[in-house]
Amino acid sequence: MDILEIATKAGMQVLVDARIGRETYHSVCGSLPALQRFADAVCAAMHEEVPAAAASDEQRK
Repeated sequence: MDILEIATKAGMQVLVDARIGRETYHSVCGSLPALQRFADAVCAAMHEEVPAAAASDEQRK
């Protein structure tokens, strides 16, 4: 799950604040409706990942 891509698609602005060594620091800002779209998209992504993990757990048994 690329959380920065999800934030951008939700209509939030993603800023690069700094790069220190190999680390990159970001800020994200946006409206409350954009935050709600972001939260909904993260929940949907989590639900997509969970069944895939559960299916592979069942195959191992």
